[in-house]
Formats: sequence, structure tokens, C-alpha cells
Amino acid sequence: MFKFANPNALFLYLLLLFVVGVYLYASYRRKSALRKYGDPELLSALMPEVSSHRPQIKFWITFVAMCFMVLLIARPQFGSKVETVKRHGIETVIALDISNSMLAEDVAPNRLEKSKNIISRLVDSFEDDKMGLIVFAGDAFIQLPITSDFISAKMFLESINPELITRQGTDIKAAIDMATRSFTPNEGVGKAIIIITDGENHEGGATEAAKAAAEKGMSVYVMGVGSPEGSPIPTGRNDFRRDKEGNVIVTKLNEKMCQEIAAAGNGVYIRIDNTNNAQKILQKEIDKLAKADIETAVYSEYDEQFQAVAWIAFVLLLLEMLLMVKKNPKFKGFNLFK
Repeated sequence: MFKFANPNALFLYLLLLFVVGVYLYASYRRKSALRKYGDPELLSALMPEVSSHRPQIKFWITFVAMCFMVLLIARPQFGSKVETVKRHGIETVIALDISNSMLAEDVAPNRLEKSKNIISRLVDSFEDDKMGLIVFAGDAFIQLPITSDFISAKMFLESINPELITRQGTDIKAAIDMATRSFTPNEGVGKAIIIITDGENHEGGATEAAKAAAEKGMSVYVMGVGSPEGSPIPTGRNDFRRDKEGNVIVTKLNEKMCQEIAAAGNGVYIRIDNTNNAQKILQKEIDKLAKADIETAVYSEYDEQFQAVAWIAFVLLLLEMLLMVKKNPKFKGFNLFK
């Protein structure tokens, strides 16, 4: 594979073409001026030490050297490969509730943003691990397949909002079922499913799904975000969501349901509030899971070729410096640069 690490530098070739144009025009004007003084052959005989070709050769040597210097700035790279490396870690699939109730502000700045901040800090703690990301409301879908590309994971995380799923609800069962199918077939690797939800409008079947996941060796952790007292859901228009009768809807954290799912999934329930305790508790629980070697395909770039290009440019510039404009009488018989 061949590519340039800095391809924009290649536009400098346009500048070099302009320089060539200026040089050719200047050469034409110079020759025209010399013809006004007399016959070019007679003038050459009167000035035997002046070379008619060496200035041109010096310019073109410099021009080629500049071409190589532009190539050097563009950083040519050859070669690419996919390496399979072994990492010592666990696999984690995070299922994030993005229903409208997650916009409630009983935790700052709101339930969804607080959850995303916790996930971001959790990703920062990963080293040789793998993670996947699922979003759910009335439906569930995979936002990011399980990977060790944590930079992409944080990019996908930033784009998450309730508009990704139009069907409202909290189908935790669908999220757990999808998570159990998202892990790699590696054995001996600790596998964790982290559900982050407020449990509002729970559609049932989640406890059974968590129990089935635990039987397959997966631990289901549930992080409840919000307050049992509840909070209204902002609409973004200085108002709150209302029911058909016009009453303000108050969304409450369903802690009992969250605890039942965590117990069935052989995990723990963690309450998310306005402190950072939830992330610390989750990190301790994750660290308890068994770790094993995980094979990961890593795409790598290699073999930058700037060294060879730099040497060529250096030799050309050195040659240009050593080449004199005037003829040297000591090399009278050597007429390569006449």
C-alpha cells in the first residue's frame, strides 16, 4: 500500500511549476538581450570562461531537488499489514437507555449526559479490553460492534441522542438479548453486560433475559440513573412533556426493577447520582472479572520512506553547490558541463 501522510503538501508542485515558467521567461529575455550586443558565437569566443549550459544545469538540479523536498514534506509511506496481537483483558457490552425520560434533569446535566460521561470515563480505563455499545428505547440496536478501538467508541458515544430511536419505551430484554449475541466466542474471558437505564415504562422479560445471560457466563450489571422521587422531562421549549390531559409527566427511577435484573444476571445494581461514586463502584466490579488473552486484529502502517527521499535531495543540492558557473581551466578537457 502506498500513501502520503501529508498529501496537501503536494500542492507545492504548482508553485514549482510557476517558478519554472518564470525561469524560462527570464532565460528568453536574457538571450534576446545578448543578441542585441552581437553574434552569440562571437560573444562566446570573447568570454571563454563563461559557460552557456552550467547555469541551466544548476537550475534544473535545484528544481529536481526541490521536487524531492516537496515529496519529503508529503511523507511518502509504503506498506500496510494486519497483525493479530494478543491482549489480556475482558469484554464489555454497554446498553444505554436513550428514551425521552433520560432527558430528565434530576441528575446534572441530565440523565443521558451523566450516563455518557460515566461511559466515557469507563472507556478511558480500558487497556487490553474490548467493548461494544448498544442503544435502546422501545427497540434496541448496535451502535458499535465489540472492538478495542476506543477512540471510535468515544466518537460514537458523543453522537447518541433520543432521536436515534423513534419508538418509545424501555425494552431492556431486547437490549440484553442483543448484548449476549455481541460477544466474541473467546472462552475464559470475563464478559460483562452493563445496562444503564431509569427503568421507566419497562416492557417486561428483562429478568428472564438476564438470568439466561448469567447461565452463559455473562454478568449483568444495572446502573439506575435518576431519582425515585422523579423529575419532569424538558421539551427544550421552556416547558415539560405532558400527558393527554395536559398534566406534566414525572419520570421516576424504578430501582426495584433494576435490582431484580442485576440479581438475576449475577451482577450488582449501582445507583447513579450527582457524585462520581457510581463509576468507581462499577470499575471495582469490572476488575473482579476473569481476564484472558483476547486475539485482536490491528491494522498498522509502517515503513516511512522520507529517509531515502531526503538523501536524494541532499546529494542533488550538494552537486549544485559544487558545480561552478564558470569553466575551470584545470578541467579544460572535461566538457560534460560545457
